[in-house]
Amino acid sequence: MIHHSCDLCKRLIDTEQDVRYVVKMEVYAALDPALDETDDERDGLQEVQDMLQRMEETGTEGVEEDEVYQSLRFDLCPECRKKFLKQPLGRQAVKQFDFSQN
Repeated sequence: MIHHSCDLCKRLIDTEQDVRYVVKMEVYAALDPALDETDDERDGLQEVQDMLQRMEETGTEGVEEDEVYQSLRFDLCPECRKKFLKQPLGRQAVKQFDFSQN
């Protein structure tokens, strides 16, 4: 029998009584090309080919694989799912102060 536990609170998830939620995340380097006035005349396939050729010539030394792409998977219990959906980036809620107009 497979046992699942919540990756956030470490509580054992009883799949007969509770629903187990799976969170999948992908984190990857954004390679946005610089925009210029000649965007309409660009050859996208040629740019990709040039980029691949430069990568072959220079190698990937100094670039860690997890700096380019990571795939993450987490199991959550129902309570932690609610917490995650409220703040998916884990940031603390910023209190909004309502100052009077003096």
